[in-house]
Amino acid sequence: MAQQLQTIETRIPGRLDRLPWAGWHWMIVVGLGTVWILDGLEVTIIGSISDRLTEGASGLGLTPADIGLAAAIYVAGACVGSLVFGYLTDRWGRKRLFMITLLLYLAATVATAFSFNPIFFFICRFFTGAGIGGEYAAINSAIDELIPARHRGIVDLAINGSYWLGAAAGAVLSVVLLNTHLFAADIGWRLAFGLGAVLGLVILLVRRHVPESPRWMFIHGHDRDAETLVDDIEHRVEGETGKTLEPVQQSLTIQQRKSTGFGTIIKVAFGQYPKRSVLGLSLFVGQAFLYNAVFFTYALVLTKLLGVSGGAAPWFLVPIALGNFAGPLVLGRLFDTLGRRPMIAGSYIGSGVLLVVTALLFQAQVLDAVALTVCWCIVFFFASAGASSAYLTVSEIFPMETRAMAIAFFYAVGTGLGGIIGPLLFGKFVEQGIGAVAVGYFIGAGLMIAAGVVEIFLGVDAARKSLEDIAAPVSSQQPAVQGR
Repeated sequence: MAQQLQTIETRIPGRLDRLPWAGWHWMIVVGLGTVWILDGLEVTIIGSISDRLTEGASGLGLTPADIGLAAAIYVAGACVGSLVFGYLTDRWGRKRLFMITLLLYLAATVATAFSFNPIFFFICRFFTGAGIGGEYAAINSAIDELIPARHRGIVDLAINGSYWLGAAAGAVLSVVLLNTHLFAADIGWRLAFGLGAVLGLVILLVRRHVPESPRWMFIHGHDRDAETLVDDIEHRVEGETGKTLEPVQQSLTIQQRKSTGFGTIIKVAFGQYPKRSVLGLSLFVGQAFLYNAVFFTYALVLTKLLGVSGGAAPWFLVPIALGNFAGPLVLGRLFDTLGRRPMIAGSYIGSGVLLVVTALLFQAQVLDAVALTVCWCIVFFFASAGASSAYLTVSEIFPMETRAMAIAFFYAVGTGLGGIIGPLLFGKFVEQGIGAVAVGYFIGAGLMIAAGVVEIFLGVDAARKSLEDIAAPVSSQQPAVQGR
């Protein structure tokens, strides 16, 4: 409902940040955060079934290079989707977009199950990626604007880390669905994509109850509705916790606006916060190259280079996925207590150093499939916390009006550079042998270490701070932080 735009004074950010943790927050986590399980399911399934898709009996008959191409196309779709839907998320609101993007994912992943040739398969992967990419912008912005500041770090990391629950589920499902005693070679992999759609429908039912971000509402002229919504949230939280909420005195003065143009977005990112932009790009490129390169092609490394059967390969992804989930869950609280800078830098540099050791051992051919998997579990325990913190960082260090677009931009550029180039390179490296794949691991390690060094010098101390204190809204009448 349109309202007249005006200058208002609001206490909504402080009211949301001072809420005690309650069942209402769990509803937000489940309704929004579980979409990362879908992404993990998608990526792992395509990695786990890659060997089957190279068989003529699958009905597609892709080559190893085609598998890398399909991965790159998925990532390209995610980049395009994040930019398009990220812009619309800031313009139309969080809720409208996180419903649209989930519906797009559902339609595209169902269509993937009916692929009849490589071209159709590639097209479906593009639009599946577009839906997931749009989710990143809409969901991360909504979560950070609804979760209290003191819990933002652990919640963001745990939610982004839940990707790996989907990865583990995808690996286990792949083992069953690739069993030709149970399902024909051209049927099992199709069912895998269908199961992703079933999970998406369940998430859609929960997500209907997630509200619009009150922060977005009061800036875009819906301040009365925002006040009513926060009143309802406070009443529910008091009922769930039995605690009486203290009044909030701190206020924020805002000049409401209908939308924020690209010119303003660029000016804020590269004029007002240039160092933060370098930081966001560095973190995203490092983690995107490492993860997309390794996980889109790991089944091929196992089957083509280490002699693992196609049916057994997905089992090796399960412990790696669990290690990835454990990292953000175990280390996440330290991002709110020890702080962003030491934890982000430590997780990036630490995982990079461990990856160098892994690459050297792999190159020397002293690692079999089990030993390499153990190494990956250790590397990605730390790398996963770092990768999750990249999304947290770009979500909280830019103003409210540009938050979704900032997430979209850095995801698209970072993932475009690292996530498209990585799978394409590794698809070729697998064809060339162990030495070439080891070179790819060294590249990934170098990018992770470099990103950690950038965090040391340019990191923002955002732990337990209100989003408006980290970066004042563009519409705010208070002076904004400059340069950092």
